[in-house]
Amino acid sequence: MHSPLPVLALLFNTLVWGLAWWPFRAMHEAGLHPLWATALMYALVLAGLVALRPASLRQALQYPALILLGACAGSNNIAFNWAVTIGDVVRVVLLFYLMPAWSVLLAWKILAERPTPAALTRLLLAFGGVALVLVPEGTFSGGSPGLLRGLSLADGLALFGGFTFALTNVLLRRLQAVPAQARMLAMFSGCMAMGLASAFAGSSVGLVPAMPAPQAGWMLIAAGLAVLLMLGNWALQFGAARLPAGVTAVVMLAEVVFASVSSVLIAGEVLTPRTLLGGACIIAAALLSALAHARRRGA
Repeated sequence: MHSPLPVLALLFNTLVWGLAWWPFRAMHEAGLHPLWATALMYALVLAGLVALRPASLRQALQYPALILLGACAGSNNIAFNWAVTIGDVVRVVLLFYLMPAWSVLLAWKILAERPTPAALTRLLLAFGGVALVLVPEGTFSGGSPGLLRGLSLADGLALFGGFTFALTNVLLRRLQAVPAQARMLAMFSGCMAMGLASAFAGSSVGLVPAMPAPQAGWMLIAAGLAVLLMLGNWALQFGAARLPAGVTAVVMLAEVVFASVSSVLIAGEVLTPRTLLGGACIIAAALLSALAHARRRGA
């Protein structure tokens, strides 16, 4: 009989990320912008990793290619964290989960993996779902205000975050010979560095408020979330190492459920029929992609 622990570990990771919007919004309301929050939390996570696994720093310095991995992981994190803080949680998470579609295109370009007809069909299904979520109703009728009327900063951040997350995954496949703890350190370092760089850049042009004076409220939330992120990362590695990749991909879709239910119950967000239908298309495409991957691995 197979142990349920790997699946439970993955579910814990999806629960952490599915509820992450809540503490990020709490910190934002206390005056800490999500870019500063991301930099601060990953500085704590990075310090914990180096303290527990000091060899990871020496290993990471041996692989210059990890700089690109860190930049992509950092871009993914700051985009997602900022988006769920200021946008509609369900909409952001659904747009972020366009990631499997981006992966098909990136693997074609970077790994020379030509997409199959089935993969292209899933691609169309996913982008069709995005159109339902993003394009305002009545756009193509007379007197339409245009395709981009319904787009927001949060939507753009979510799409960019999903794209850079897919690029991160493709790079992880390309760098699979690099020790896992070195890759992890590079990703955490990238999250901290990109968070700091973006926060300073945004602050210099007035887009991001300056780093506030330390307050017990947001400091405790940041420390608690940093611990949960470390535990979630450990749980992800524990589960993913013990389950087929296809199973892992399917279980990870639980993040959409946790984010949707929590945003409705806690934030009072409303799920429109177009969002539900578009979300169903995006999730179906991701699910079919995971099942196809599982069949290839089993062949």
